[in-house]
Amino acid sequence: MDKAVFFSTMEQTLCKVYGEPPEAIVKPELEFCPVVIREDTLEENREFLKDVKYGFSTWGMTVLTEEQIRDYFPKLECVFYAAGSVQYFARPFLNCGVRVFSAWRANGIPVAEFTLAQILLANKGYFQSLKKMKDHPGRFDEAAQYCDTFGGNYGKRVGIIGVGVIGRYLIGLLRNFCLETVVFDPFLSDEDATSLGVKKCSLEEIFSTCSVISNHLANNEQTKGMLNGRLFDLMADNATFINTGRGAQVVEADLIRALQEHPNRTALLDVTDPEPALPDSPFYTMDNVFLTPHRAGSVEDEVRRMAEFMVEDYQRVLRGEPSPDEVTLDMLKTMA
Repeated sequence: MDKAVFFSTMEQTLCKVYGEPPEAIVKPELEFCPVVIREDTLEENREFLKDVKYGFSTWGMTVLTEEQIRDYFPKLECVFYAAGSVQYFARPFLNCGVRVFSAWRANGIPVAEFTLAQILLANKGYFQSLKKMKDHPGRFDEAAQYCDTFGGNYGKRVGIIGVGVIGRYLIGLLRNFCLETVVFDPFLSDEDATSLGVKKCSLEEIFSTCSVISNHLANNEQTKGMLNGRLFDLMADNATFINTGRGAQVVEADLIRALQEHPNRTALLDVTDPEPALPDSPFYTMDNVFLTPHRAGSVEDEVRRMAEFMVEDYQRVLRGEPSPDEVTLDMLKTMA
């Protein structure tokens, strides 16, 4: 019987994602180490770990060095990570020849669903009209007139920045509506754009022509501060900027100024930098900014989907089949 372990520094989260006991979700032919593996439990379980072939984890993955992996896990073949970004732990495993799988596709589904809802509501003028009605019950006519300045969702142009897994899911969902989808992604080929049914555009064109702009850029040094005042100043009065990516990609002072100068512009921010926004941030008091507490990704019952994706990948490995969830060193250069 093959041996396996759960890696985690957050056992409560591990049980939330995989269930309790967590090994119940995986096929019964695996023998799991009775102890969850953290750095401080390595030595006491050395004898068991030397024969381990598979590792499972989620948020709170135990970070190990190449030396520790080679020393304690000489037979480890695969790590299945039931969460999104593997940037913080994957390289030592990959450098040791251990295959790494991530539930980034599963985690992208709720983000795409969340963003779709925001796009459809934004094109109706929903967010600011909601606030007008809530703050001033007698301003029905004003709120209605404000909504009348929006064209709705028929034929509107929506801009997607970044066509990774989330961007692709979102594009697929948008096909169900009479919207024109344009994208910015320097890594997207013309052939892929055609197959997705989207038009590639510059950032300048997206910000100047789209009713809604949604950020899904990968989070890396190259994208830090990419979305700045030069772009925000191009937004139309009734345009909406959505950020479910990362706050560091936005020059927030520039966004604040652009929103203050044109109060009919709207920002829907699920992420900020820092997160949460500092107590004195203008975001909290601006009528055209709507903050949510980083809720676009997998939450509560949605996290079980990620565990199921990783169990499916484990079964693919057993069958010798390729997986769309496997991460390589080259992929880490552009992944979130």
